[in-house]
Amino acid sequence: MITDSAQVAATLLGLLWGALTGWWCPPVIARLPEPEPEPEPEPEPEPAHDPEPGSATGAERVEQGPRRAGLPAAPPKEAYADLAALPGLAPRMALATALVGGLLGASVGWSWSLLFLLPLAPVGVALTVIDWRTTLLPTRIIAPTYAVTVVAIALAAAVERDRDIALHALIGWAVMGGIFFVLWFIYPRGLGYGDVRLSGVLGLALGALGWAELATGIYGAFLLGGVGGALLSLLRLVNRKRFPFGPFMLVAALLAVAWGPWVAERFGY
Repeated sequence: MITDSAQVAATLLGLLWGALTGWWCPPVIARLPEPEPEPEPEPEPEPAHDPEPGSATGAERVEQGPRRAGLPAAPPKEAYADLAALPGLAPRMALATALVGGLLGASVGWSWSLLFLLPLAPVGVALTVIDWRTTLLPTRIIAPTYAVTVVAIALAAAVERDRDIALHALIGWAVMGGIFFVLWFIYPRGLGYGDVRLSGVLGLALGALGWAELATGIYGAFLLGGVGGALLSLLRLVNRKRFPFGPFMLVAALLAVAWGPWVAERFGY
């Protein structure tokens, strides 16, 4: 993959950037505000007449209500501060981010694409850890990432004097974000809105790189998510009705940057 000095330099830059920014991911996670607790389901009204013999009492019906509705009590969410305080998290995230940054640099070489790709390395690793442990993708991280990605893509397009970069990024955002939005709208229990927000960011970056990267990122997300989710469910590592989809999206996007054109050529799209 690394063929010349420019790619070597880009790879080293990605490694250094990833190591430095990844080390500071835990403090960022620790400062995230906790989400508002979900409202508890309303208890069923008690009947005016006395319960029949052998039937459940009003208190029992209140306790059985969520179970009857098929809503088992969810385990308490892991606090962001507790997640950030996990032993050895900082060096592990620094190593993971360095590897991601190095792969991004080796894939695109010394180009202006690094402007919008490298900032996604620490963001992607942080969101992977958070989503895996909490099944949440915080807007507090994704929203600023949108702004940084848009500005970086606009700057890359201006420097390269190529309006197609910005146009393709916009199309990528509309296509990938639109697909995930429709799926969320049709079946919100199967996909969180955090995944929709993340898909827009990834669509911007992949679209700016090219159609091959965009298509591979979209197909790869559903392929990895479907196969990986099923495997994790069989191994009882995740709840089959609620598993983190963000990590599969991010891994698919990384693979799309590295091997998207090759995959597109092999499969003819």
